[in-house]
Amino acid sequence: MASIKKRPDGKWRARYRDADGQEHSRHFRLKNKSDTAKPGEISAQEWLDEVTAAMVTGNYVDPKKAKLTVGEWCEIWLNGYANNRPSSVKQAKSHVKRIDAAFGKRTLVSVRPSEVKAWTAKLKNEGLADSTIYALHSRLSHIFSDAVHDGILPKSPLSRRTSPPMGKQRPFVATTEQVWALYDAMDAWTRPGILLGAFAGLRVAEAVALRVKDIDFMRGVISPAIQYPDEPLKSDTSKTPIPIPRELAVMLNRNPSILGSETIIAAEHGRAIAPYTFETRFREARETIKGLPKGFRFHDLRHYFASLLISEGLDVKVVQARLRHASAKTTLDTYSHMWPDKDEASRTAVAGVLAARKKSLGGQVEKAGP
Repeated sequence: MASIKKRPDGKWRARYRDADGQEHSRHFRLKNKSDTAKPGEISAQEWLDEVTAAMVTGNYVDPKKAKLTVGEWCEIWLNGYANNRPSSVKQAKSHVKRIDAAFGKRTLVSVRPSEVKAWTAKLKNEGLADSTIYALHSRLSHIFSDAVHDGILPKSPLSRRTSPPMGKQRPFVATTEQVWALYDAMDAWTRPGILLGAFAGLRVAEAVALRVKDIDFMRGVISPAIQYPDEPLKSDTSKTPIPIPRELAVMLNRNPSILGSETIIAAEHGRAIAPYTFETRFREARETIKGLPKGFRFHDLRHYFASLLISEGLDVKVVQARLRHASAKTTLDTYSHMWPDKDEASRTAVAGVLAARKKSLGGQVEKAGP
């Protein structure tokens, strides 16, 4: 319901009720559109028409909510995000800290696409990696999209047009000699981590949390179930069993046999260790290996595992399954350059068809022209 009434002071009072029954009103000098309107001035009827159109199209925003700042909404958003995994919440808070520094005092409706692009460019100039900038943009996009979904904002200023490059890190692939050198450089209790990364493709949080009960030593199967400290894996795909040879199963059973540890990787006292502790020891060992770059990470052992499978002729679907990727696209996006060059094979295939054609013509040369 909407109405316009003239007040004793000569101004026009326009009012309406929203879908929740809340009344909103504004006062105007003019009732209808007029040639006497000042630049940028709207009439009572024009305002009501805009509000009505916004309600019909689903773009209506409560005027009070429209004053919400990015910082205030981020605080509300984080409260709702708290149900996610602790590690995910921690990362979200880190992202929000940067977002708040850039846009915190601004109202949600005031942020423009051009300002978002300027922000990502500034982050690039500060030296942040492309992947980090992309993650921050994705987080901001998520936050604004939820504001739209909540009816606080009619449209998000973020889109594919404001998105920075995703950034791809070409994986470092160690040689087999370097992998064994890393294995020898680690202490006896953390060595199994190198085996889990290079020959089973486990991520560091999965490797340090892998328990004795997660391995079928007789059948030679690793079944990842949790990641450090005791959290479920990110997806069901991550729980895909990984077949391993019996020889590897025997090597992985060393710590449990000697220390009585529940986990495959352990400290000297037999207790599980944190990813940070393991990676600290990994970096110390890495520094002693000739030819390994300083940027070589534990995750790069997973790339070694992928290269090992590909070099043995396994197709993309099998490699996808062993790496526990959700889709073959992820596998190809990361490792397509590792598959053998098929140019010569395609030439041979076409040449075979042409040779068969020539044979069917009795060795005669194809005539040119019609």
